[in-house]
Amino acid sequence: MSRALGISLPAPLRHFFSLFPLYTHPEIESPDKARPLTSPTLWIHVPWSPDADVLSSDVECLKWQAYLALRGLSDIAVRWDIAVDGALDARLPNLHVLLKTLPGASDEVKAQDDGEGELLPAHLIPEWVDGQVGALDELEGYVDEAARDESRAWVALLEGNVHAALVLNQPSPSSLLSLLSPYQHKARPLEAVLPHPPAPLFGISSLLPPYGTHVDVDAIELQYRDAIASLSERLGTDKWFLGSSSPTALDALVFAYLHCILHSKDHTLRFEVTRRVNLVAWERRVQSQVRSGFRLVPVLPSS
Repeated sequence: MSRALGISLPAPLRHFFSLFPLYTHPEIESPDKARPLTSPTLWIHVPWSPDADVLSSDVECLKWQAYLALRGLSDIAVRWDIAVDGALDARLPNLHVLLKTLPGASDEVKAQDDGEGELLPAHLIPEWVDGQVGALDELEGYVDEAARDESRAWVALLEGNVHAALVLNQPSPSSLLSLLSPYQHKARPLEAVLPHPPAPLFGISSLLPPYGTHVDVDAIELQYRDAIASLSERLGTDKWFLGSSSPTALDALVFAYLHCILHSKDHTLRFEVTRRVNLVAWERRVQSQVRSGFRLVPVLPSS
C-alpha cells in the first residue's frame, strides 16, 4: 500500500512563511474588449493632419501605403495610436492581416482564425500582396530589363540624395520633448543616408575622441536640386515613371518623397518640386489614387 509523499517543514520555517500568506483573487473582467480584426490594417506614423487625413507623414510608412494602393488593394484600415516601441522590431509600418489571408495558410489555420490575425513587418508586405492580387512577372512591372535596372538607380538616388535633404531639413525635437517622450520616432541619422559618410568633427589628429559629424550642407542641397531636376526630366509627360503601363514600386517610392517634400516646412525643398509642373500634377493624381485605398479604423465607443 503506497502512501502519499509529503514534505514537512520545520516549525520555525512554517512560522516565517505564515507571515507572508498567499492570496488568490478571481479574474477581473474588463469592459474593454479588443476589436476583432475584419480587414487588413496598416500601423503607421501619425499623418500631417490626424483629424482629416489617412496618409502618414513618415516617408517610409507612406511608401508602403502607396505600394499597397498602387498594387490594386483597397479598403485598408489605418491606425496611428501604436507607439514605435509597440511595433515589430520597433519600426513602423506593420500590417495586421487575417490569418486566412496569409500566403499558403492551411485549412486548419483558416479555421482557427479568431480575429486576432497576424502582424507582418514591412519587408513581408510584398509577399502578402502577391498572395492577394497575384505575383508580378520577372520584370516587376517595368517595360524591359533596362527599365528594371534603371529603377534601381532611381531608388538609390531617392533614398540617398533626396532623403538626405529631407532629413537635413527636419526639425529636431527639443531636449525637454526628448525627456518627456523617450519613444518618439527618430529618422535615420544623416550619416547613414549619405553615400560617403561625413568625417567626425573631432578625433582625427586630435586629443579629443570622435564626436559629431561634419556635414557639407551645400553639397547635399546641390545634389538634391540635381536629383529633382533629373526626376522631372525623366518623367516628362508619362503617366508612370520609366514609361511603365501600370504603377511600379518606383512610383510608390517617388510619390512618398514628393508628398513629404510638398508638406515640408522648408521653402527650399518645396520650391524645387513646385516649380516643376509635371511633378506636382503627377503627385496630385497619384495622391488621389493612394488616398482612396485607405480608411480610418472606427473608434470604439466608450463604455
